[in-house]
Amino acid sequence: MRLRILLADDHVMFRDGIRPLINREEGMEVVGEAEDGLETVRLAKELKPDIIIMDISMPQLNGVEATWKIREVNPEIKVIILSMHSDRQFVIESLKAGAKAYLLKDSPFEELKRFILAVAKDQIVLSPAITGIVIKDFIHLSKQEGSSVFAILSTRERQVLQLIAEGKATKEIAKDLFLSIKTIESHRRQIMDKLNIHNVAELTKYAIREGLTQLR
Repeated sequence: MRLRILLADDHVMFRDGIRPLINREEGMEVVGEAEDGLETVRLAKELKPDIIIMDISMPQLNGVEATWKIREVNPEIKVIILSMHSDRQFVIESLKAGAKAYLLKDSPFEELKRFILAVAKDQIVLSPAITGIVIKDFIHLSKQEGSSVFAILSTRERQVLQLIAEGKATKEIAKDLFLSIKTIESHRRQIMDKLNIHNVAELTKYAIREGLTQLR
């Protein structure tokens, strides 16, 4: 039985490079590709892959939030985060969201292959550089945990904040999230009140600093 894999990364060149490497492996096949977080969630529902290999920094919905949504709907899907980010916050929040593995993009393909096979057996695996971060986090609980965007804002508020920071208008956000304009405006007010930030420019800076989105 072949492992059905979904690739989620907003860089076409990266997907073009990794797809043939996976497809040439016996027992593995890429069944779909997504270039943003919302498309990843949609394809996860449609294709029901065994494994999703996903980047953290993606438009519309970042990899952490996408992992939360995918695991809520189908906890059987295994998520491997494949990212250039080794920051503590990205690693810890990805694992909290339900990712089974976290691998850095500078790793060789043989390492990714090993991770795919391990995750298929329901194992949790981490890049060596990441392991130290996780151990340190459990030994020394961060004093700033309460100030993290993941602690301050709800999942929906973080999603709205990311789309605001990516330049989406209220009407566009409402359409993307299948919510009313009034609901989005309410979320916007709550976000600003919780963060004590009252203009879009500063919200955008905050979202980038906290890793919800990135400059493009």
